[in-house]
Amino acid sequence: MMTITRVSCTSAAAELIAKLRQIHGCDLVFHQSGGCCDGSAPMCYPQGEFKIGPSDVFLGEIEGCPFYMGAAQFEYWRHTHLVIDAVPGRGAGFSLEAPEGMRFLTRSRLLTEEEDAIPGNAQD
Repeated sequence: MMTITRVSCTSAAAELIAKLRQIHGCDLVFHQSGGCCDGSAPMCYPQGEFKIGPSDVFLGEIEGCPFYMGAAQFEYWRHTHLVIDAVPGRGAGFSLEAPEGMRFLTRSRLLTEEEDAIPGNAQD
């Protein structure tokens, strides 16, 4: 049976995640809420410092870090695979990478018809 991944990351994001783990000395978690301002960007926090709610959708892991998305945002992204990238710049949020002069960015691609037809892929 074919499985799909909902989230992956670029090598630039993987390098930034490793750097943040080293700086902060802890496990990390990602959340993308779809709120205003930088809320629609992936935000990185020390694990345990961001409360995951019952309506948050677990999409998978990047570099061993759990990645969640708010349910309302997931409705817009449910037919996509997310690729988390890291680019120069500074977001306005409280994400851990902000002081490093970098920001995480979500890129996406539509799931193929075959991927989209897999039972359970819509996280129902």
